[in-house]
Amino acid sequence: MAEKRRRKTSNTIMWVILGLLILALGGFGIGGFGSSLSTVASVGDREITVQEYANALQFEINRLQQDTGQRLTLQQMQLFGLDRNVMERLLAAAALESEADRIGISVGDQAVAERIRENPAFSGVGGGFDREGYRFALQSAGLNESGYEEDIRDEAARELLQGAVAGGVEVPAAYVDAIARWIAESRDVTLATVTVQDLPGGDLAPTDADLTAFYDADPTRFETPELRAITYVWMTPDSVVDNIQIDEDQLRQLYEDRAADYRQPQRVLAERLAFADMQSATDALAAIESGTTTFDALVEERGLTLEDVDQGELSRDGLDPVIADALFALEQPGLAGPVETPLGPAIYRVNAVLDATEVPLEDVRDDLVAEAGIDAARRRIDAAREDIDDLLAGGATLEEVADQTDMELGNIRWDPAAGEEQGGFGIVAYDEFRSAARAAQAGDFPELGTLSDGGLFSLRLDEVIAPIVPPLDEIRGQVEAAWRSESLRSRLFERAGELSENPVQDIMGQPETLTGIVRDATLEGAPDGLIDRIFEAAPGDIFAFEGDDQRAFVVRVDAVTEADLSTGDGAQLRQAIETQTGTELTGDLFESYGRSVQGMAGFTVNSQAVEAVQSQLGGG
Repeated sequence: MAEKRRRKTSNTIMWVILGLLILALGGFGIGGFGSSLSTVASVGDREITVQEYANALQFEINRLQQDTGQRLTLQQMQLFGLDRNVMERLLAAAALESEADRIGISVGDQAVAERIRENPAFSGVGGGFDREGYRFALQSAGLNESGYEEDIRDEAARELLQGAVAGGVEVPAAYVDAIARWIAESRDVTLATVTVQDLPGGDLAPTDADLTAFYDADPTRFETPELRAITYVWMTPDSVVDNIQIDEDQLRQLYEDRAADYRQPQRVLAERLAFADMQSATDALAAIESGTTTFDALVEERGLTLEDVDQGELSRDGLDPVIADALFALEQPGLAGPVETPLGPAIYRVNAVLDATEVPLEDVRDDLVAEAGIDAARRRIDAAREDIDDLLAGGATLEEVADQTDMELGNIRWDPAAGEEQGGFGIVAYDEFRSAARAAQAGDFPELGTLSDGGLFSLRLDEVIAPIVPPLDEIRGQVEAAWRSESLRSRLFERAGELSENPVQDIMGQPETLTGIVRDATLEGAPDGLIDRIFEAAPGDIFAFEGDDQRAFVVRVDAVTEADLSTGDGAQLRQAIETQTGTELTGDLFESYGRSVQGMAGFTVNSQAVEAVQSQLGGG
């Protein structure tokens, strides 16, 4: 067995470090811990260094940021247990390498060298191994060549051990066949939809006794939500803008400030193909004009696309005068040049000539007036902010604020549970108001808040109105609607049951034949659970299925088609299940083996070092 010595955990962690380098995620420097905190854990004779643990944690944070678009703090990682997962992976890798040492598994220098040369991270411009690039990458990651190459050797040994443990895993064919047949089985059904037209008497109206019994059976279904009675004042740019006058000089100045939007010089849509010298460009133009080739063909011969040569819209501004003269000499699409360009002699293909345009002030007057008015309204609101704040700070009520300012007074009974559904109009449409209204407490001092459009608001919670069950007479219409819905649902299902027992009876709608239904199918308009019920039934079964207050269903299972797993989609499905199951079995087996090895080798975790690393990463 190789001489025992302090080793890093594995090449997996080295890939983590190189991943940080290659993706420009940055390294993580650990310092100031002292020699007593040089390692965070050990398994057998293998040690996990502080730097390795820090790099692995940082890599996990960055990986999650790339996957989710949000950067998780280490505190959030700890909440989800991700920091423990990182430590478990490091311990598992160290345990396997310790076991490889114990039983004498290793690889030679040639195998190590081949792995390094095949690593694309160390490839040069020409694609082969770059010795200097290799040295630079390791130095940038804070590694030395001998240590890294030893890690490569450890990783190779670990893979040999993994192969020996997991290589004998076989997936039972009977298990794979059973799962594949279950998934791929399909059914043909006849589906009849039972509607109100199929009900004797149609849609029945309830009697007073019906409504009273329905209401008394469960009054809580009609309970009102808890409401918040709120008084508020608010002011928005839209509420102020009607009192603002925009003078003509101000309007003309705004128009001139936007001149680039309203005035466009003459432009051309052009493509440019450059050549090595003027003679080549001249010959190419002659060939195009003679019809022996085309501009598109020349572009393709260069290995380019039309996107590569597209120049977009060009005006005289910013163009070399010689190029501009050549392009704008054309009155219609065509070829221009050859002319000298920064890339060499070039031919231009002009695809369109766009005349100069100007949108007069009168055509955009209304838009500019609205824009200028809103801007002025926001400035007026900002100017009023301090006075309104002073009034509130001085103890003025919201009613007094409304009397003394441009703010409007309002009252609302608001259901916090309704959220944005109730917020399609008025002040409740603003997230800022809803958040403040939800957080308000009785007796709170009204504070001035800002709305998303630049408006201002303040509110007062007057009362929390507890839920109640209104008397029947007050909500008779609501009770009747609920009775009708429940009655229709029940009657439709009952009628579907009768038809399933006596399928010779006709229904108004034409039954629909559906073939090849699989377990993950979606039937438009069908309720949840119908597909499951179809696959629970046997061929020839007829059953009723409840829908809503519009329809119920009668279903007959006409045929069951077993999957052919020998060819086509069935064979591909079987192969996929076998591969996935094999991967899962291998993972479970190897995890169990790793835990066993880790337990036999013994491991320790230096909690002080772990906390120190997490503290520097922002978790402490």
